[in-house]
This record gives sequence, C-alpha cells and structure tokens, in this order.
Amino acid sequence: MATGLPLRASAQDLFIYPAAGQSAEQQRQDSLECRLWAMDQTGFDPTAPIPDTRSEITPEPRVRSQGGSGVVRSTARGALVGTAAGAIMGDTGRGALAGTAGGAIVGVGRQADQRRDRQQASRDLERQQQIREAEGQQLLQYRRQAFNRAVTACLEGRGYSVS
Repeated sequence: MATGLPLRASAQDLFIYPAAGQSAEQQRQDSLECRLWAMDQTGFDPTAPIPDTRSEITPEPRVRSQGGSGVVRSTARGALVGTAAGAIMGDTGRGALAGTAGGAIVGVGRQADQRRDRQQASRDLERQQQIREAEGQQLLQYRRQAFNRAVTACLEGRGYSVS
C-alpha cells in the first residue's frame, strides 16, 4: 500500500514518489537496489568521503647561501672594487667608500627583486591550487549528477516518479 508521501533519498537529493502504488518497504528496497546499481554503473559512491581536491604542489625550498646576506656581500664586493679603483686613481679611501655605497645599493636592489620573485611564485602556486580545486569540484559534481541520473533511470523503470 502506497503512503502517498514522497521519500527523500538523502544521498542523492532526489524525491521519489511511489506512482505505481508500491509500499514503503518496497520503495526502500527498490531505492537501495537502484543506488547499488547506479554505483556499479557510474563507479561513484555518494556515501564515500569526499576526496581532498587540494593540490599536492609544494613550494620549492628556499636555499640560503652560506656567505651572509646579499646586501652585505654586495657591500663587501663594492668596497673591494672601489678600493682597487681608488688605488688606481690614488685615493683608496674614497674609492672604498664609493664602492661600498654602490655595492649596498646593488644588494638592496637584488633583495627587492628576490622578494618580488618569491611573492610572484607564491601567487602562482596559490592560483594553481585554486584551479586544481575547482577542477576537482567540477569532476565531483559531474560524477554526482551521473549517479543521480542512473538512480532516476532505475527507479523510473520500476514505476516511481522521481525529481
């Protein structure tokens, strides 16, 4: 005897009405069999945990050089070059001072470039992860829809109205 009340198939968000007068027990049995059939047809189990769609991409490790910071290295190199140039011109102190200042400016510029490069790499990595997550969600939605279509086809074949 049909209850006249539609039962909601929770895993698929479908409403099933026993249009041919099936009993509630028969409807539960048919619904279970159709869900199993749909899982077999689609390879999708809506009761299984949702897979983690986050990417396994990890940023490349930062390599620190053993020679100190870039600014210190550039400053030291500038001082050496300045001293050599100053020796040629006859004033090593002034040459060293000019070289030190120039080296420091170069070092600061390199640090800024490296920081920008790291920030861009981080943004690129985040974007790649967002794309992979979106693709994973689209695939999950597609598989869920295919499963629901299979359940619907099975239940309609057994005389139920499904929406």
